[in-house]
Amino acid sequence: MYGNIKKIMVYKLLIVAKNTLTETLRQPIYAVIIAFSLFLFFMSPSIAMYTMDEDIKMLREIGLSTLVLTGLFIAIFSATAALTEEIETNTITTVLSKPIGRPTFILGKFLGVTAAVVLAHYICTTALLMAVRHGVLEAAIDTHDWPVIVTALVIVLLTLLLTAFLNYIYDWNFPATAIKLIAVFATFGMLFLSLIDKEWKFNPQNNNLHAFDIYASILLLFAVVVLVALAIAFSTRLNVVLTLACCVGAFLLGLISDYVFGRFAQTNLWARLGHILAPNVQVFWISDAIYEGSSIEPYYLLISALYALLYTSGILLIAIALFQKRQVG
Repeated sequence: MYGNIKKIMVYKLLIVAKNTLTETLRQPIYAVIIAFSLFLFFMSPSIAMYTMDEDIKMLREIGLSTLVLTGLFIAIFSATAALTEEIETNTITTVLSKPIGRPTFILGKFLGVTAAVVLAHYICTTALLMAVRHGVLEAAIDTHDWPVIVTALVIVLLTLLLTAFLNYIYDWNFPATAIKLIAVFATFGMLFLSLIDKEWKFNPQNNNLHAFDIYASILLLFAVVVLVALAIAFSTRLNVVLTLACCVGAFLLGLISDYVFGRFAQTNLWARLGHILAPNVQVFWISDAIYEGSSIEPYYLLISALYALLYTSGILLIAIALFQKRQVG
């Protein structure tokens, strides 16, 4: 009996998550943010050309900053669309009138938005890897990495042509279809680039793809998942504008948490409490490692994942508590 109840609860949770993911992918703002981010990745090698011997480091800095800001804004707009707009338009009453508990509803929304953020993060990570693989033309003798340029163009053209075909023939949603297809084509593109060097030769050992960039992207994904939880929590009580302001404020506070709270944590109770409650984004931000040439060890990923899991769990519990007493309808 208990096993059947548990299966039903998991089934309801997955249904809410799936519907949230589907609706998020269909939002035009979701595709617009990803398209703008891809454009920034395309432009980043040119932007990083004027940094005097720090070009590749600046390229990584710009790419990782774009990556985390993309996740931040997608998390905010997706969470508010999934929760705040449903509350304001009273469509949430239709869902809650069914045998779906409020905790299940909140967790399902979180999983759906998180899945959408992970998909966007994956697409942007492939763009980051391509930008770093191409590098910066630091001297006049440097040449373009044409395999990267051609692969990127093929991915974009195939995505647009196939999406237009499916939209015209089968009436598939254009933004959602384009996002899914570009993720698939980007995967094949990265597999191709991992085997082919700059001279179009089979040379996996010299593909100029680095584990550092992948590890850095994973760390930022942990940070973005924390931001998704915060966006869901704020959306239970606040409107879109206030949720945006609070999430951006929490993100900026997390970047300076060690400076604002950490240095006083040993002597001041309030500083220690603030250091615990504020999301420490610096745990996931590896700007120092970029310029110092340090590596990211796998055990650090595990520690960061544990911190993200514990912090996200705590925020979700607060979100559920806030939503339990929220009057809807």
